[in-house]
Amino acid sequence: MLKKKASSAIIAVSDIERARRFYSDTLGLELNEKGMEGVLVYKTGATHLVVYPSEFAGTNKANAVVWDCGADIDAIAADLRAKGVKFEHYEMNGVTYKDGVHDADGFKMVWFKDPDGNILHLNSA
Repeated sequence: MLKKKASSAIIAVSDIERARRFYSDTLGLELNEKGMEGVLVYKTGATHLVVYPSEFAGTNKANAVVWDCGADIDAIAADLRAKGVKFEHYEMNGVTYKDGVHDADGFKMVWFKDPDGNILHLNSA
């Protein structure tokens, strides 16, 4: 029923203008459209990222979005680090951590939070 339908990631934020600066300027996403009631829609790869205001912003304790970055993951992490993004560090057996990048035998992962605490994830898939 849904296997051929497009999907979008959706993130709740408490301050839509602060979120616009983070997602547009820090992450470099291109604003596709401004939706109703201050909703922001970004085109990201083959999908969309919808950013909307909510009183429940930042309450999710799991990944909100994941981007498959391939071999560009180290360069993307370095660019984000230069822009002041702080990375999360998770201890996992057999995984090394350097400069914000977790490395599981060549599979690389990066986690960081947006200004509301939503967990964003990059991987090298």
